Amino acid sequence: MTLVKICGITNLDDALAAVAAGADALGFNFYKPSPRYITPSSAREIIEQLPPSVLTVGVFVNEESPARIAAEAGITALQLHGDESPDLCRELAADRYVIKALAVSDEFNIDAVKSYETEAIMLDTRHNNLRGGTGQVFDWSIAQQVRQLIPKLFLAGGLAPENVRAAIETVRPYAVDACSALEDKPGKKDHQRMRAFIEAVRSVQT
Repeated sequence: MTLVKICGITNLDDALAAVAAGADALGFNFYKPSPRYITPSSAREIIEQLPPSVLTVGVFVNEESPARIAAEAGITALQLHGDESPDLCRELAADRYVIKALAVSDEFNIDAVKSYETEAIMLDTRHNNLRGGTGQVFDWSIAQQVRQLIPKLFLAGGLAPENVRAAIETVRPYAVDACSALEDKPGKKDHQRMRAFIEAVRSVQT
């Protein structure tokens, strides 16, 4: 079964709605320039009210102390969405669940994924100004190739209720990640679209 991660959670109402709809993981963005930024203390208030079965993921971009912030927020996993080196990722992954996010463009080096010794790799669409949440789809044939090289692939980049079934059937990822396509505005989820997204994922026989 393909796991579902809903990213960019900023409030309890959206978090509980995502969990009720069947989300397996929730993402909390600790990158201050992001419109979906949440403070560690606010994230903790939400996380303390979630079922322990939900994987809580902190999103970081070139953060100096992600482990400290994760501990403050009560986060289970680290999603490194910046220019973190393979060595840093390996160090953090020694005792934590780490997802290394890589931005995909036409020049993407597929073999580079093998340098990261982490629990999982996420592929997202490269954007000149944004670190995730672009709402843009990249070439899934790249993800197909990466899927053969690593045990756990999180597929992101413009996934929505309208295309996630095709994405899963094409790539067969370990998990799918959605954010901007499920929002009324940055940081505020559309609960109906979240339910539709998760229902579309669950409709695929993997």
